Amino acid sequence: MTIDNSNQPDTSEQPVADEQSRQSRHKQRQQKLQQQVQQGIAKATTEKGLLLVITGNGKGKSTSGFGTVARAVGHGLTAAVVQFIKGSWECGERNLLQQHQVEFAVMATGFTWDTQDKAADIAAAERVWARAEQLLADPAIDLVLLDELTYMVSYHYIELERVVRAIQQRPASQHVVITGRACHRTLLAMADTVSEVQAVKHAFDAGIKAQRGIDW
Repeated sequence: MTIDNSNQPDTSEQPVADEQSRQSRHKQRQQKLQQQVQQGIAKATTEKGLLLVITGNGKGKSTSGFGTVARAVGHGLTAAVVQFIKGSWECGERNLLQQHQVEFAVMATGFTWDTQDKAADIAAAERVWARAEQLLADPAIDLVLLDELTYMVSYHYIELERVVRAIQQRPASQHVVITGRACHRTLLAMADTVSEVQAVKHAFDAGIKAQRGIDW
């Protein structure tokens, strides 16, 4: 028996047509996205020193701040780092960046629950903040990282007004990065960019100790 297929639709070209349609829709979406990005770039014409805040309860705030310092140094900018809270233990970022003429001013007292001496902590914070004020007034410094500064404000070791004044009066082209949990709302309002690092899980909570080269 002969089967007549003359009235059956020819589907041999259908997969090719479907793929071409998908590619066409993808191209249209990407062209629209490209146009939006280009419009945003065209509108962004202001150049100024930025204030960036990296806050939140998750791990990686200081790491992100140091990444910004490394990027700046890689582009030939001058940078300085002021570290609050940190102790006298070895710091991998400091080991590297000091080789590239990045100045470090370190509070070097460690965590407040270790020192248990508020007066000594305040004196150390004041001493390091005095150097921070000098760096924030120096037009030769392109970027200043104020690592863990948020704690000094929330503990009332450094007056918020002094921090605000130093940041507001800094050279117009100088960039500042602030890291630490629970950043004061005044600093958040001043900032050009705010990133919040969320805590999803942390190895320490599972009993895994801090690892050299990863956590410090």
